[in-house]
Amino acid sequence: MSHGLDAIETAGPPVPEEPRGVARMIGLVDRLVLPLCSLALVLASFVLTYSVVSRYILHSSTDWQDEMSVFLIIGAVFLSAASIQAQRGHVAIEAFTGFLPPAADRVRLVLVDLASLAFCGFFAWKSWTLLEEAIVEGYHSGSTWGPPLWIPYSLMAVGMTLLSLRIALQAGTGILRLRHGRPA
Repeated sequence: MSHGLDAIETAGPPVPEEPRGVARMIGLVDRLVLPLCSLALVLASFVLTYSVVSRYILHSSTDWQDEMSVFLIIGAVFLSAASIQAQRGHVAIEAFTGFLPPAADRVRLVLVDLASLAFCGFFAWKSWTLLEEAIVEGYHSGSTWGPPLWIPYSLMAVGMTLLSLRIALQAGTGILRLRHGRPA
């Protein structure tokens, strides 16, 4: 009786994992960026609170507060997107999950990843071109404060690039798992 050998033979090749180097790099970026994104949201709330107090109680100008809070929120949203995607925390079409057999659901997940990658990759590319244009042309906000627009554009470009890398990693891993006939 060679039950142990039969179990090894039928187990097949190991389930493909995410490439360790790339996954580690993106994971490190996630661990560095998430606390900063949380801090940015807290700072945005303080800036907005200060804006309300200074405008309605102190009757002073609030030229910079709205844009500063928008810049902080843009940075928090775009830079944290890859980390949220790592947990598959974005809105997905999960209504179909219960209706599909597991193999079809794995295919659905890969197709959603590929469609998301196409959109986010295009968005990242356009963000980089917008950033370049803002730097070359010296674009500034039209407000009286007038901060340079390369600041939010750079946050958007880096965030979308990180998200695209994360989705590419997940799609590639999903494709490898489909090829090996393994569950996700």
